[in-house]
Amino acid sequence: MDSNVILQQIINGLSLGAIYALIAVGFAIIVNVLKFSNFAHGGVLGISAYAGYIVANQFNLTLIPVILVGMATGALVAVLVEFVAFRWIRLQKGQLVYFFVTSVTMLMLLEQILIIRFGAFFDTYPYDLIKVKTIKIGELTVSVTYLISLVATIIAFGVLIYVLKKTKIGIAIRAASNDMIATSLMGINTNMVIIAAFIVSGMLGGLSGVLYGISTSLAPQIGQVVVKGFIASLLGGLGSLTGVAVAAVVLGVLEVFLIATIGSGLSPVVIFLLMITFLLVRPQGFAGVSFADKA
Repeated sequence: MDSNVILQQIINGLSLGAIYALIAVGFAIIVNVLKFSNFAHGGVLGISAYAGYIVANQFNLTLIPVILVGMATGALVAVLVEFVAFRWIRLQKGQLVYFFVTSVTMLMLLEQILIIRFGAFFDTYPYDLIKVKTIKIGELTVSVTYLISLVATIIAFGVLIYVLKKTKIGIAIRAASNDMIATSLMGINTNMVIIAAFIVSGMLGGLSGVLYGISTSLAPQIGQVVVKGFIASLLGGLGSLTGVAVAAVVLGVLEVFLIATIGSGLSPVVIFLLMITFLLVRPQGFAGVSFADKA
């Protein structure tokens, strides 16, 4: 590869990695608070992506309103999932494996809802949703969609950092992620903290779903991309949102280069082998934080 091609692939990888970072951080927030892998986050992502697709087609909305609809849908669906699927387990103090199995079941259920509604076909967002398709930077041709993904991710993480560090509910979420029992003993309503965590996670899922749907295409199984978020969570360290985000960006860049060199068929195999090798050497991930009890 010449230097221009390499730079082009880096830009593409950073854009894909930015979307993976949104998925991974939304996934990791629930891992940190409730200590289980919430694969239902993929279903939230999928429903949100199609919600944005519906309003974009039926109401001819521009990009920002479509993103806002996706984020609002993600927050609503995430809270419904918590209420329907997880709350009864939590109130009965069920084992973590019950959360895990239920989350996978909810992912399958939400996928089936999309299949019933849209069929097992691929759809795409309206072509004119983004007026300018590409821009030239020297000899490089950069997709505006990729740039939007980068900018949206940076803005989303800036807002997230502010919320977690400067607001009462954000501080409560961080406290609950360290020790839920101690948080409740301090007089904090842990039910409201958990709902807030699912709202934040759902909004990130909605944003990532719309951006991923615009960048690629829509299919009812789009939510299965949450596996990339799970991989990034493991590589980054399940206790560190920063480590998770960095791992997701690295994963996106690596995936783009592997697809360009060995093809899309072999790249998942190589990524999986690299992940296993890395975790054997450093099981706590990049950030050096792990949990002893998780499902």
